[in-house]
Amino acid sequence: MYAIIRSGGKQFRAEPGQTIRVPTLQAEAGTSITFDEVLLADTGDGLKVGVPTVAGATVTAEVLGEVKGEKLVVFKWKRRKNYRRKTGHRQKYTEVRIAEIRVA
Repeated sequence: MYAIIRSGGKQFRAEPGQTIRVPTLQAEAGTSITFDEVLLADTGDGLKVGVPTVAGATVTAEVLGEVKGEKLVVFKWKRRKNYRRKTGHRQKYTEVRIAEIRVA
């Protein structure tokens, strides 16, 4: 059983017990959240495809905490002008563990 959910403008494949990283959510660690935007659900006896979402389907998850992604290096330069700028960026994510998938 799995579902395709939308969070933060991105789509994720969610299975019970799986840990995924979604864009930052305003939630405390240890709390439970519900994703209502289920785009597709596999119930074992067939696929349910939403138009655009599956009616009555929800995915419940437990918030594990906030983590940072890999560091990206941003380097700008202009030849022969002695111009160099090096900066970095680390995106913040919220790590969640999928508890259950409900399809009406």
